[in-house]
Amino acid sequence: MLNLVIFGAPGSGKGTQSAKLIDQFGLYHISTGEVLRDHIARGTELGKTAETYISKGQLIPDDLIIDLLDQVLDAEAKEAKGVVFDGFPRTIPQAEALEDLLEKRGSKLHAVIGLEVPEEELVERMINRGRQTGRADDNIDTIKNRLEVYRNQTHPLREYYTTRGSYIPVNGTGTVEEIFDKIATGVENATGERRRTKK
Repeated sequence: MLNLVIFGAPGSGKGTQSAKLIDQFGLYHISTGEVLRDHIARGTELGKTAETYISKGQLIPDDLIIDLLDQVLDAEAKEAKGVVFDGFPRTIPQAEALEDLLEKRGSKLHAVIGLEVPEEELVERMINRGRQTGRADDNIDTIKNRLEVYRNQTHPLREYYTTRGSYIPVNGTGTVEEIFDKIATGVENATGERRRTKK
């Protein structure tokens, strides 16, 4: 199995680049954000709880998101060649929990792709996304709060994974194709896995 984390601030392009990783490396995509938004749309108890945090730009409590991920891995990713985790982990305790979840399945995390984008561009991207999609959390007040939460709670993961030798920094500006080529090259160099097509 090839297990990857795609890491970066809100608006850095994680979902877009995850789609290309799925296509080129044959991975299963787990987006905790998408799973949570699905629960919110269906009005489940989990969704109602999650919405109280997401609407304020706050992170979901670790125990809730870890339990959700455990369920998704069992229900949907058993037969996958590997997984790209999008939006998880977001805290160091979540990173440690992910290692445990993979280890109990006889696997491990192979690389962490860090999309690095200037904050001004992140804000502009999310405002534009909000206009196009109507996402309630893409308004300026929530965006600022999400970026502050990211700086305080999630960005420390960069050093956490760097010290373990698994962090691949990628300049997240440019065209989708240019960014993905840098990602794919980094993954190939770090893991020995090869994408399906290469320029």
